[in-house]
Amino acid sequence: MTHRFDTPEARARLAEALVPVIRAAGAAVMTVYDSDFSVRTKDDDSPVTEADGRAEAVILDALDRLTPDVPVVAEERVAAGHVPAVDDGPFWLVDPLDGTKEFIKRNGEFTVNIGLVEDHAPVLGLVLAPALDRLYVGHGPGTARLLTADAARPIHCRRPDPAGLVVLASRSHGDGGAMDAFLARYPVAARTSAGSSLKFCRVAEGAADLYPRLAPTCAWDTAAAHAVLLAAGGHVETAEGAPLTYDGRRPGFLNPHFVARGAWTDADLSV
Repeated sequence: MTHRFDTPEARARLAEALVPVIRAAGAAVMTVYDSDFSVRTKDDDSPVTEADGRAEAVILDALDRLTPDVPVVAEERVAAGHVPAVDDGPFWLVDPLDGTKEFIKRNGEFTVNIGLVEDHAPVLGLVLAPALDRLYVGHGPGTARLLTADAARPIHCRRPDPAGLVVLASRSHGDGGAMDAFLARYPVAARTSAGSSLKFCRVAEGAADLYPRLAPTCAWDTAAAHAVLLAAGGHVETAEGAPLTYDGRRPGFLNPHFVARGAWTDADLSV
């Protein structure tokens, strides 16, 4: 039998069960972060540290207990050649350390990500920035929350000022001239860089308006934060204007280029 998570209550219970799990994974990451860690290079030339493996092990063990019949697509497991069979049912997407370059730079802008996909859409997500003590959770419209060590509050996207948008760009993965060309159609008040899936979360909490990603990403990089953004009232579209979806059989689990934004469309701006 395949689990289904198509009720708000079921998703809420699962999200709550995963809060201590992602915090434990974050603690494993921070143990390495606070040490004299080494860095190696994977076959795709991306960096990886011991933190990735430690955090992924914590998450995989928990998901095996909580949802034993739901496939898990996890970045380091896939890199090791273990690609699960994913059919049309729900599946997990796990990135145990998104923003490894930020981790190596020790700037705090890295995240642990657990996302659940059902019917090709992200329906639940947890994104933890352990060095910043920020945990974002979302599991359906109106459920987005920001949890810190001593507080929890709901978050939601803002309506942008038509006079100018706050735009986020990747700190370590440049989009070249494509970003400038894309933004030429919009009034831009500020443009800033940030690392990892935190960019989605900054839009979700109303601190920014737009995050265009015109460079490669994988499904595990985005699914959890995408779910948080949807829960906060935002949306994510491909460059062609279709909703960004997730297919467990897509080669390499690669995403198309996309644009994440808050609760607005082009029609809301004087463009």
